[in-house]
Amino acid sequence: MQKYKILNIDCANCAAKIENNLTKLKDVRYVSVNFADSVMFIDTDNIEKVRKVIKQTEPEVEIIDESQKIKSVRLETEEKRQLKKRLYFVLVLAIVYLAGLTLKPKGEMILMLAVYLLAGWDVLYSAGKKILKGKLFDEHFLMSLATLGAIAIGQFPEAAGVMIFYQAGEFLQQLSVKKSRRSIRSLLEIQPEYANVKSNGEIKRKDPKDVRPGEVIVVKPGEKIPLDGLVTEGSGYVDTSPLTGEAVPREVIPGQNVLAGMINKTGLLTIKVTKPFEESSISRMMELIENAGSQKAETEKFITKFSRYYTPFVVAVALLIAFIPPLFFHGNLDSWIYRALVILVISCPCALVISIPLGYFGGIGASSKKGILVKGSNFLDTLSEVKTVIFDKTGTLTKGVSRVKEIVPENGLAKDELLRLAAQAEGQSNHPVAQSIREAYGKDIELRAIEFYHEIPGYGIKARVEGKDILAGSDRLLHKENIPHSICYSSDTVLHLAFNGIYVGYITISDELKDDARDAVQYLRREGIEKVIMFTGDNKSAAEKISKDLNLDACYSGLLPEDKVSTLESLMRDEKSKIAFIGDGINDAPALARADVGIAMGALGSDLAIETADVVLMTDTPSKVGTAIHLARKTRSIVWQNIIFALSVKAFFIILGSFGIATMWEAVFGDMGVALIAILNSTRVLK
Repeated sequence: MQKYKILNIDCANCAAKIENNLTKLKDVRYVSVNFADSVMFIDTDNIEKVRKVIKQTEPEVEIIDESQKIKSVRLETEEKRQLKKRLYFVLVLAIVYLAGLTLKPKGEMILMLAVYLLAGWDVLYSAGKKILKGKLFDEHFLMSLATLGAIAIGQFPEAAGVMIFYQAGEFLQQLSVKKSRRSIRSLLEIQPEYANVKSNGEIKRKDPKDVRPGEVIVVKPGEKIPLDGLVTEGSGYVDTSPLTGEAVPREVIPGQNVLAGMINKTGLLTIKVTKPFEESSISRMMELIENAGSQKAETEKFITKFSRYYTPFVVAVALLIAFIPPLFFHGNLDSWIYRALVILVISCPCALVISIPLGYFGGIGASSKKGILVKGSNFLDTLSEVKTVIFDKTGTLTKGVSRVKEIVPENGLAKDELLRLAAQAEGQSNHPVAQSIREAYGKDIELRAIEFYHEIPGYGIKARVEGKDILAGSDRLLHKENIPHSICYSSDTVLHLAFNGIYVGYITISDELKDDARDAVQYLRREGIEKVIMFTGDNKSAAEKISKDLNLDACYSGLLPEDKVSTLESLMRDEKSKIAFIGDGINDAPALARADVGIAMGALGSDLAIETADVVLMTDTPSKVGTAIHLARKTRSIVWQNIIFALSVKAFFIILGSFGIATMWEAVFGDMGVALIAILNSTRVLK
């Protein structure tokens, strides 16, 4: 997949036409033109042919690849200069136009024609080129047809005035779009500009991309942390809001990890870099945000298709109004043609096609500001429809930091010996239960003594230590290996142990709920979520205890990774609404991929989470799920407000124009006004 910056494109309808024409090429396997962010995602082996089709569709448009950023900046500067030039041009023409209204009829006609040609030459030229290629029904064609028709019936001042007004409206529209893009992008401008690298007692400033893992950097108060790393010296508070949206600063001390993009608020921090910049949290976050535009919502796709039929339909209506009524009703032909011209002016679909991608772009930006990375506007749409939320337990609703609660030996074994056997068996496991066992043991484990180690997902571990076979795992593992035992269930997680085929006892391990777990469930209820469910591999008693504490609608226990998928699929068949699954992005990857929306919790550092999930949360707080759903619904609401508003106003002006009440002045004001209001409304999601 290649990504290109698009320059000189301020018409959303033009962007839609470019995408439609490129889709027809055999050499193009995938294409998405994102007007809101001025980028194009494309999968093709023939980029030159793509450039040629773009030039044929929109001659002014240019695409720049990532290796030509300097040229991109230069052309963007030129765009700004052209925008300022357009403002002065419109102001001068407006003054000349007003002066022309004071002249006698013949002088007025000559001056108005001159003003019309000056103001509308680029519009007429563009329309003419496209007509020769058989491409009609864009805004240039509609404005040309409407104003030339006005001249044909002697309405010279209106033709010139409408063209000036159109140019002024285009200027305001371009300005609004640029400001909207800038305000959205400003939320995401968190990339550090430099790193203070400490070497041989000296500190040198480097580009973060040139710093390698193992190097030591110094971050002063007020500076951004440029790379992921481990604090080796100093302590203080860091502002995590650029990454997570959390307002409360977090204290860091030596031995703790920090992420690129955090801001050092107090104290001097010395940090050992653990990842190169391209693998850092900030780099991955920016990549996710920038690529989000490649996945379009169904609403965007629908409006793009709708606009292709809407404009020809309105043109047909205008033609009928121009020529049919004079045959059956009183009134001259010029009067009905004028009404038809008014309808042509209002028929441009730009307000619809501009505001919708900007609305979704704003929703993705607002979510990112809250530490919620949404991979595309299609996932925002799906999130807004979610009625059932399923949480994994460990590391999602609970802290995932287990603690040994009770050691119960059997068959004459001492507690210390039981704990030692468990620690040896779990010596090579990364599971939270294994970590809690090793922490409780508190001594070094002689890994060379472990002759055999095999982890059975969802069951436990088989190991051979010093020539002796050890089983450590769930009740399910004991039944699988036919080991007789006296206890099967507990309200906590239980690690059973067998030594040379003989049951020797169990260790209970408890896991605390996250601080905002209860608030998260209540938040989801307020957002209208009908069912909150929990999946876990733990035993039934432990699962039901947590389910009762959180007032969940259901819990499913003893689930292996494949069981989670099959249970999820069963629920998806039964539920008519969309289902979101929230997990840690590792063992839960199959379920994350299968759900309508997969949400990875606090897993930005996990490649598997980023690849599998549709939404990535930057923090371990489950309440962010409710925030994500709230922002998705707000975005969807704003998008539909724009659609209904634009269509209603256009329908209203078409009716007024049909009855001869609206003039061309009002029509062009209504068209541009709708576009500007829709653009401004799209930015509300940021607030």
